[in-house]
Amino acid sequence: MKNRFISQIKKSRQKLNQVINNLVESRYWRQNIWLKILLSLTCGLVVIFAGMKMDKASTQTATAPAFTYKTSWLGNTIGKGDLRVQNNIEAMYVTANGDIYTNSYWDEAGGEAGIYKDGKVIGFLEDLHGWNRLGGKAVTANSKYIYIAMSQGGMSSQKEGYPPDGKTWYCVRRYNLAGKPVPFPGGNGWDKSMLITSEKSEVTGLATVGNKLFVSNANANIVRIYNTETMQEMGSFAVTNPGEIAIDAQGDLWILQNKKGSTAAKIVHYSQTGKKLPQQIVDVINPTAIAIYKQDRLLVAENNIRQQVLIYNIQNQPVQVGTFGTKNGIYSGVPGEVQNLKLYGITGVGADSAGNFYINNNGFNKSGTDLRKFSSSGKLQWQLLGLIFVDNADTDPKSDGVNLFTKQEQYLMDYSKPAGKQWTYKAYTLNPFKYPQDPRLHTSPDAPIFRRIQGKPFLFLTDMYGSFLQIYRFQPTTDGKIAIPAGLFVGTNVEGKSIKGNWPPHQPAQGEWIWRDSNGNGAFDQNEYDSSQDYPYMGGWWVDSKGDIWKTLRTQDGIRHYPLQGLDSKGNPVYTYRSMQKDKTPSFFRDLRRIEYFPETDTMYLSGFTTEHPASGDEAKVVGSEIARFDNWSKGNRTPRWRTVVPYDTTGKQEVSTASMSVAGDYVFAVTVKTAEVYVYNAATGKLVHKFGPGPEVGGESGWVDIPYGIRAFRRANGEYLVFVEENWKGKVIIYRLPI
Repeated sequence: MKNRFISQIKKSRQKLNQVINNLVESRYWRQNIWLKILLSLTCGLVVIFAGMKMDKASTQTATAPAFTYKTSWLGNTIGKGDLRVQNNIEAMYVTANGDIYTNSYWDEAGGEAGIYKDGKVIGFLEDLHGWNRLGGKAVTANSKYIYIAMSQGGMSSQKEGYPPDGKTWYCVRRYNLAGKPVPFPGGNGWDKSMLITSEKSEVTGLATVGNKLFVSNANANIVRIYNTETMQEMGSFAVTNPGEIAIDAQGDLWILQNKKGSTAAKIVHYSQTGKKLPQQIVDVINPTAIAIYKQDRLLVAENNIRQQVLIYNIQNQPVQVGTFGTKNGIYSGVPGEVQNLKLYGITGVGADSAGNFYINNNGFNKSGTDLRKFSSSGKLQWQLLGLIFVDNADTDPKSDGVNLFTKQEQYLMDYSKPAGKQWTYKAYTLNPFKYPQDPRLHTSPDAPIFRRIQGKPFLFLTDMYGSFLQIYRFQPTTDGKIAIPAGLFVGTNVEGKSIKGNWPPHQPAQGEWIWRDSNGNGAFDQNEYDSSQDYPYMGGWWVDSKGDIWKTLRTQDGIRHYPLQGLDSKGNPVYTYRSMQKDKTPSFFRDLRRIEYFPETDTMYLSGFTTEHPASGDEAKVVGSEIARFDNWSKGNRTPRWRTVVPYDTTGKQEVSTASMSVAGDYVFAVTVKTAEVYVYNAATGKLVHKFGPGPEVGGESGWVDIPYGIRAFRRANGEYLVFVEENWKGKVIIYRLPI
């Protein structure tokens, strides 16, 4: 059954890029369990910690004393409840009175399509999540209804109101203004609110005028016209690659015609009957969104290097009369530094009748929602942020917990402020124009490890399956806040080539490799690879305080140590297979997973499944059943100082398991997958001393922790511990502050 569901979700995600496809596949099975049991729209499992049963695999839980701690969060304007900022906004429509309607393919908590107003989250459109169902990238509204693009994949069980297995409906779905589906005669789906526009390609634009609903289909090169009440087709006309549609004061259509093959992007003009009008806009490179402004103006989101909203007078032949936003956006001034008028990755524009601007930034490769309202004079009115998805945080150790980094963002913390108000979004560290081969644009990384090596800052990123380790350097004098691609480790793939597809160029055809940016241009050039071959199944990665890299393989000869060979002339850390050291897995581990080594004390921590506590299945992403500490590791000691059993699955149902571990100061911290509970062990003895979970500041709830490094701990100079835990269900990182 699990394989059947995974197959279905793959079929329904043809239009998503491979990054999001991989992310969603990893969640789909559990999402359906949630739907079956609770008949809910939410795929993340909610955890309410009051009255929770302890796991039998950890017999020390019952004696763990209560203690005082504080919970906060990072990366989402809203920290608890159902009305938080969604993961991404792919499309946006703004009404004359400032109501904002959004749409996206996927939101982890089921908020694919949102309603916003006056800097607040008003609600989400219902029933858009799960059972092979996705949102889309088009939305519009009139005085009575909201219309959104969505898709519904087939169901092998032949459920009524669903397409058969192997089919996908690409639909327009109609809702009332409160976000509830509104059926119509001849409607499709279980509640008859869906208009099937195609079984081959998605809806790419929507607009209404009078009783007409215009629907773009880029792949079919057509715009169809439907009656807004009956939803019956009234006509159609051909347009090459049509996308978003805006309706001007005369009721005519301006259609964003995206680039297709050798056809350049432009914005074309049509009457309601489909007659092509002579006016067009051709001096844009990558337009991503359009909207009417003050009756006779058209706003065009220019998502190329300019990163601005272009303003055209469209009374006659369109003429650009202004811009909104700083030229070159977030890459102007200090590159990457967040400022009110510096835009980046624009996916939505709009305006209300008072002349206010509404702009959504998604970053690049779906970095997250950054929705802003500006006055007509350019003053920021409010900003809503939903920047976190499948991510965690780590701190620059030099900053003592004040500068935090996620995979694409930098935050500044002020711990004197209330929970959720402590963070300020300071920088966006990805530049796709200067570094188009940045691995963050081509893969799905998460869980940063931030290190100072020879006093210089470096960001390391892993992924959900531990298949790679990305390395980034910083060079403020030339690149501001941007993280510059510096290196990449990948593991041996059982199918040969480590990374499939056309990226990165010049990679070895077989085995595994280390790439280092020898010439400092951030691109994968020839002669920059060091290759090898090894056991293909990874356990974990670690970067110690000296900058050495450690890797575990799930075998009896499973420890790999890559001593830092210094920094090259460009500032990249140097690692080689020639200098790599191999070590055997301690004999009691049957399946080695995580590794954390501390050179200051010559202390090694390992985790995995053991002979006494074996795995009940593959359980590829968890830490295993035991954590062990070894003293004097570099001197050859392989007798553990202690071994402790952590929560793990013994039933094959994977109801209990430990996702991640992190050692800091005097403690070993571990967090469970489904309950998101943090277990605290004494680093000297391995004994459990505390257990806790999300506090009232975040509503006492969390989604699953499902990345290998979903917990990261740090001890500040004042003795306080900061513990960061992944919480992508509602789009944030949970921060615990512990006085221990």
